[in-house]
Amino acid sequence: MSLLVPCPNCGPREFTEFSYGGETKARPKPDAPIEKLAEYLYVMRNASGTQQEWWYHRAGCHSWFLARRDTVTNKFLDSYWPEDSRRVR
Repeated sequence: MSLLVPCPNCGPREFTEFSYGGETKARPKPDAPIEKLAEYLYVMRNASGTQQEWWYHRAGCHSWFLARRDTVTNKFLDSYWPEDSRRVR
């Protein structure tokens, strides 16, 4: 069986319908030094374990959403909209 991504709108679908948007992290303030912006854009944690990520359902509802995925097992634990209270900020 292929990897299934749980879209909060459409339900579980093949990963080929989605685009990965990267792990979530805190955005720097507008007056932050350029080094902080560069770190935000280009440096990823790439840690083993659970992380919150952006996903885009490009072949379905055309929505951006958040998902929690275990990077060791590649198993999706949850998916939700950005305004949901489960979002880790």
